[in-house]
Amino acid sequence: MIETYSPVTPSPAERRRVIAACLVGTSLEWYDFFLYATAAAVVFNRLFFPGLSPVLGTVASLSTAAAGFIARPLGGIIFGHIGDRVGRKQVLIITLLLMGGATFLIGLLPGYAVIGVAAPVLLGILRFVQGIGLGGEWGGAVLMSLEHGRTDQRGFDASWPQVGVPVGNLTAAGVLALLSAALPEQAFLAWGWRIGFLLSGLLMLVGLWVRAAIAESPLFAEVESKGEQARIPLLEVIIRHPRGVLVSMGLRIGTDVAFYTFTSYILIYLTVNLHLSRSVGLTAVLVGSACQLVFIPLFGALSDRYGRRPIYAIGAVSAAIWAFVFFPLLGTKSTPIIVVTGAIALFTHAMMYGPQAAYVTELFSTKLRFSGAAGYQLAGLLSGAIAPIVAIGLVAKFDTPYANGLALSRSCCDTPGCGARFGDRGSGWLWGGA
Repeated sequence: MIETYSPVTPSPAERRRVIAACLVGTSLEWYDFFLYATAAAVVFNRLFFPGLSPVLGTVASLSTAAAGFIARPLGGIIFGHIGDRVGRKQVLIITLLLMGGATFLIGLLPGYAVIGVAAPVLLGILRFVQGIGLGGEWGGAVLMSLEHGRTDQRGFDASWPQVGVPVGNLTAAGVLALLSAALPEQAFLAWGWRIGFLLSGLLMLVGLWVRAAIAESPLFAEVESKGEQARIPLLEVIIRHPRGVLVSMGLRIGTDVAFYTFTSYILIYLTVNLHLSRSVGLTAVLVGSACQLVFIPLFGALSDRYGRRPIYAIGAVSAAIWAFVFFPLLGTKSTPIIVVTGAIALFTHAMMYGPQAAYVTELFSTKLRFSGAAGYQLAGLLSGAIAPIVAIGLVAKFDTPYANGLALSRSCCDTPGCGARFGDRGSGWLWGGA
């Protein structure tokens, strides 16, 4: 650990309010982000790329989704600077407006049949704006939760914004599943999918109301009162914490590749390769996300007791092993087996994701923590942005899902948290504290 907390700690009631505000806002932002990712897998390929084959249309649709990952490092840099110079709270307000506004506009966007090539172009631009907002959101929410908390509960407190991911995913998948089941195919493709995106405008107002009531991080307030903010935080992070930046990037790759394979590519594989109803994949994602609501804070709390690295490492190894079981079980085409398979997959992800937030933020000093998260966002370009696209290519080239399982297992075990590629540091590095 780089430093200790301020002796002046917020009351338990204040900590709960902050965690609730961060969780609610983060859930709404991830709802926006995953709503797009889910729609890209099941709707946008036909609505915005109708002239392409099902496989190429899906790749093109996911390519616009990747624009959000390209934008996230930029959002991390921009809002990291603001968060380290001005404060964490302001970032939470701005990013929520960006995410909610862009998602609402996507719900109003005409398809290719109406405005031609402008439709996918505007779709990509709005996705880029989503990515900028989310790139700043993660650091702000995690830091507000962690910096309001206790020294011995960092893992647990910082895990709650992480819970916003399955909440958002659960809500997004649930809304689309409900609309898909309630509406005929033609109605769902024509206008039904838009309802979920338009709901974002109302949800954004709720999130703004909740976040406006919380106080600024006491640790940042202490830095500000002493006039110790960094002039160029990103530059100082690179100079003072280069290893922290690299480690945070490594920690991101394994979790992202596993998560987007288990939640996004599963929808593509089941519908395009196995020709199953999209409701099967959506159900699996819903059940797995519901399980993560419990397991993410659980593993965050366990990391407070047993260390960040051990919990993360066990999760990474488990996800790597499960990668080879995942696709054969999907191949059974049995809905109960597919649902259980998805739930176990997201259980292994939760073991990595629960301690990850505290693991990353503890690598940096208070005045540089927000900008330090930019490296974490940069790693998304190497993982979540291309994971579903690479998965499609591997299965198409080798005609077997085992190729994708091998790539997934390598990404999990090649991270610092797992330690499989860092044997020269010894087991002491793996099991040591942060």
